[in-house]
Amino acid sequence: MASTALLLLGAWGQAQTFTTLYNFTGGADGGVPFAGVIQDQAGNLYGATYYGGDLSCQLPKGCGVVYEVSTAGTETVLHTFTGPPSDGAFPNAALVRDSNGNIYGTTWLGGSGCEPYGCGTVFKIDTAETETVLYNFTGKSDGCNPSQGMILDRSGALFGTTLDCGSFNNKGTIFKIDSAGKFTVLHGFTGSDGANPAYGYLSMDKSGNLYGVTTSGGLFDYGELYKLSKGGQLTVLHSFRRDRDIRDGYSPYGSAVLDEAGNIYGTTNDGGSHFAGTIWKVSKKGKETILHDFEWGARGCHPPASLTRGSNGNLYGITDRCGASHQGTLYELSARGKLTLLHSFNGPDGKYPVDEVLWTVNGTLFGITAEGGSGNCSGYGCGTVWEYVP
Repeated sequence: MASTALLLLGAWGQAQTFTTLYNFTGGADGGVPFAGVIQDQAGNLYGATYYGGDLSCQLPKGCGVVYEVSTAGTETVLHTFTGPPSDGAFPNAALVRDSNGNIYGTTWLGGSGCEPYGCGTVFKIDTAETETVLYNFTGKSDGCNPSQGMILDRSGALFGTTLDCGSFNNKGTIFKIDSAGKFTVLHGFTGSDGANPAYGYLSMDKSGNLYGVTTSGGLFDYGELYKLSKGGQLTVLHSFRRDRDIRDGYSPYGSAVLDEAGNIYGTTNDGGSHFAGTIWKVSKKGKETILHDFEWGARGCHPPASLTRGSNGNLYGITDRCGASHQGTLYELSARGKLTLLHSFNGPDGKYPVDEVLWTVNGTLFGITAEGGSGNCSGYGCGTVWEYVP
């Protein structure tokens, strides 16, 4: 999220280019994070893990935690999810933090909305580390299984999406929760206008219009870029297609990233000239340009999340496949279109990075890996939090 990415960096060490800040163990500290991190003014990082926490939770491997990693690399668990019916389970989307320090997020399952495992929740953790469930998804027209981070507007309203359910055969929804706690469905995806948004965040322009991508649906059923006006009208800006001859990618995940001129940037997990994913740009007038075609090689392939745009105009992202060790990469795409490999994950320092990276004002990047590190989760590692200093 752009506003989060511009937060000031605290006193993080500069000794190494790439540093593993924390290794999850899969126990009380959590394990297998799918959600990228956010940062406060002091430099502390916040995120959530999909598993771990209370291993007696009725769902296997624990129901996940919300955590803080300090500037010294020390983890503090802010909340341990207990699962349905009273609490959420399996948070897999990034958090958002308001100006008072309250944290908001969603869980994939849990809550009291449907049986047996719940359809997901929206939650708040205040500065006293007390969690409140703000909404329980019912699996009906309101949607279920939120898998994308929420954003806050100036009024304190939350905007987010659900991956599934809704009024049109499990295509997902766009929702709003205002500062008074009122829940509203802003749009139910029908398939022809997109379906199943995942990872990243919605984006909002200065006029209050929302922008996002869906992993499927659209004109060719391979995902689409859309705009939802402040008045609730959805417009398809680009439909992705599975066609190597026209160099388009398909299956976009993550955010639609806006620049000052109104251009929109993102990635596709597949497609392109090598069927290994793309980085794309859609102009304000709706013209798509492929900025980079990923190949099956050392610089990575199959980006599972969208991009982060630095104030230098460069774009930063991750792939969860390929690289020197076939375990994913961190890359930079310059404003001139040159892709540079910044790091290739090798397992002990993490593997299979997911979700979007956090960019800070001095160019330092932070992110997570879903597996790898020194923890022992079924022999694959329990994931890491990492730092890259340019």
